[in-house]
Amino acid sequence: MNIKNKIKSINFKTLVYLIIFSIAILLFLMLSQSILLKYSYEKYQEKKIQKITLNIKNETINNLYYNLENIAYNNSVCIKYVTNTNTINYNILMVGCGLKNNNQVTNIINDIIAQNENLKYIKLINNSNNSRAILSGVKVENGYIFIYSPLEDLNGARYILHKELVLITIIVVFIACFISYFLSKKITKPIVKITKKAQELGEGNYQIKFDSSDILEINELANTLNHVSSDLSKIDELRRDLMANVSHDLKTPLTMIRAYAEMIRDISYADEAKTKENLNIIIEEVERLNILVNDILELSRMQATNDELKLENFDLCAIINDIMKKYEILKTTEDYHFILDIPPKLIVYADKQKITQVIYNLINNALNYTGSDKKVFITIKKIKKEVLIEITDTGKGIKKEELPYIWDKYYKSDKLHRRNVVSTGLGLSIVKEILTKHKFDYGVKSTLNKGTTFYFKIKTK
Repeated sequence: MNIKNKIKSINFKTLVYLIIFSIAILLFLMLSQSILLKYSYEKYQEKKIQKITLNIKNETINNLYYNLENIAYNNSVCIKYVTNTNTINYNILMVGCGLKNNNQVTNIINDIIAQNENLKYIKLINNSNNSRAILSGVKVENGYIFIYSPLEDLNGARYILHKELVLITIIVVFIACFISYFLSKKITKPIVKITKKAQELGEGNYQIKFDSSDILEINELANTLNHVSSDLSKIDELRRDLMANVSHDLKTPLTMIRAYAEMIRDISYADEAKTKENLNIIIEEVERLNILVNDILELSRMQATNDELKLENFDLCAIINDIMKKYEILKTTEDYHFILDIPPKLIVYADKQKITQVIYNLINNALNYTGSDKKVFITIKKIKKEVLIEITDTGKGIKKEELPYIWDKYYKSDKLHRRNVVSTGLGLSIVKEILTKHKFDYGVKSTLNKGTTFYFKIKTK
């Protein structure tokens, strides 16, 4: 695999995405520390001072003298208790305490006492030494209590955290590489297998089987390709059958045409009656070829283009009667019987030409396979908002396992034809294409040794 393909591979992309994700998360953490650490720390200190202040306000005078020292030491704050008579300091020696020898703090305390405010929170900033603190003053029964909490410089902590995060980033990148390697192997291994087998499938090996996987999407892909392989195998088999059938059906009339043409040329050219008889046979064989070619072209045209329907109102029963006139010759020459059960008139809305073709194909199919009684039944019924058309033969019927395939193009049943007519196996496929375009319901019912009924339903307005 060359470098360009490696860059496009799942292995490489998984590695890159995991590394980018890891670095992005760590950069976010570093940025959030820089912005949020100081803010969060100050908010925490403010809430701590507020809590201490609230507890002090709820204490009685007698308890204050004993509890203020514990409060100061336990919370790392220093406290100044100013009464009318004296001043008491708690934890005044704490590092950073601004309640001793700090003129700025002393002046603020004096201002609060002078203003006689009940409660006061002040954030102190000393630019000279870059220090910050929170001062809270609360008025009690006999004076004021001031709580002072220095805000520590967090630059050192931030530096240490950033340094640790850099180290963590390096470790996480290595872990990401390790995970991406095994993750990509887990994903790509079944994909590579599927790809190799898909290449074999493309080369014509339709018996190939795609292995399932514990990854849902890959398993679905394998199942889909197995289905495709099965369909291609079936199509290939049908294609071979078509070639055999069409070759035979083409060869027979062509042989007949050539034989009778040579007979006219060499033998019967002087006999007018014999020549006319031979020419009629040639015309019949040409018609057989014409039917064969037209079926193939019609189905190809409908499947290759978006053949639009020309919908119109027409009398379906009149169409049936016109078609029956064309089969009169079979009643006389071959003793076929057409049993019609249709109303005098029935207007439907569909493509007249295509529905006519559907009925022709279904009648021809019934003629091919009807029984020794040579009967074909044509029935039309109006059921609520639908017209049901049924065409029934009395032949050997169709096996249940064959029923799903009779609509496939090129499919031909093994049962014998009653008439020596050309059959490409395309007639029912053409019926399926037309009725599907109309969105009409259609189907087949068959009983072995009794006959088969093909039906379709035309929706009425």
